[in-house]
Amino acid sequence: MWVFGYGSLIWNPGFNYQERSVATLANHHRSFCILSTSARGTPQQTGLGLALTKQPGAQCQGVAFHVSPQDQAPTLAYLREREAGVYLETTLDVSLSDGRIVPAVTFVADTGHTDFVGGLSQEEQAARISKASGQLGSNSDYLFSTVESLNAFGIKDAPMSNLARHVRELRRTQS
Repeated sequence: MWVFGYGSLIWNPGFNYQERSVATLANHHRSFCILSTSARGTPQQTGLGLALTKQPGAQCQGVAFHVSPQDQAPTLAYLREREAGVYLETTLDVSLSDGRIVPAVTFVADTGHTDFVGGLSQEEQAARISKASGQLGSNSDYLFSTVESLNAFGIKDAPMSNLARHVRELRRTQS
């Protein structure tokens, strides 16, 4: 079993794996499009979570984790609890950096969910992310950790890097 990570799973998988590889998921886009009222925000200061949305022609690079047979059941249970709510569990083919194509458990946005807010401008995303904090920490740190992890794996994501710069600028002006 393979699991595709595109956000916090890259830097905090929370499960055992045998192998990991940079991977590409076709026809999907990574963005901050999920309202967060507990993990990275509060009902008073809503944050944003990352999700994948279908976008023909797009490509999302992330990290695929190979899970051994004995770890599959606990890993799926853990991920289903972690990603419960606005994410839909699906299996999609990803291309690994060595050319292999493997089916990977992937959690994509439920675009019909009330917490889905696709189409926010970078300014709207940055404004929310720069101020929000929740049970798992600040929304800014979530963004920064994701961008740092993408960079560590050699994954270039200009929109995410630009968003991180924008949030850093806002945080400097807010303090």
